[in-house]
Amino acid sequence: MRVVPQTLAAVAVAVLLAGCGSSVKLDDKQAPVETRTPSAGGPNANAGGTPQSQVASIDLTKNAAAAQGNLARVVYFDFDSFVVKDEFRPTVEAHAKLLQADRKKKISIEGHTDERGGREYNLALGQKRAEAVAKSLALLGAQDTQLEAVSFGKERPAVQGSDEAAWAKNRRAELVNH
Repeated sequence: MRVVPQTLAAVAVAVLLAGCGSSVKLDDKQAPVETRTPSAGGPNANAGGTPQSQVASIDLTKNAAAAQGNLARVVYFDFDSFVVKDEFRPTVEAHAKLLQADRKKKISIEGHTDERGGREYNLALGQKRAEAVAKSLALLGAQDTQLEAVSFGKERPAVQGSDEAAWAKNRRAELVNH
């Protein structure tokens, strides 16, 4: 028997629509609630008769110091740009998680540029790069009070040189722990 793809698609849509017609409203105050208590001889029973949770708590700050050493700390930018590229999203997310886990922790985001362009222009571009990373961290849960964006423009190159390879390494924002 040969099944036509349009027929399969129609059946899939029909099944989806049938599942959407639930008779219980989620915001209904009269929705049935079932309460269960463990039996005396059940696997979760204890001497006091009070139910015990089998869920273990997780300390998010436990390995934070070890994790910080392994984190990438640099976000690189395209020429004349302050857009945080998708390839650096994991770096930004990891730092945001650490900042969420420890609200006392603070970091500086240092914006840098390559040697091309004037001093004032590069200071402004470096600031925009630092602020773009800070905004990304804030959107992912870091507090504004934990973040400081500063610019060094072209004053602190990571690599010496006047070629595209050197310039690419100098167009960056560095995340520095306090």
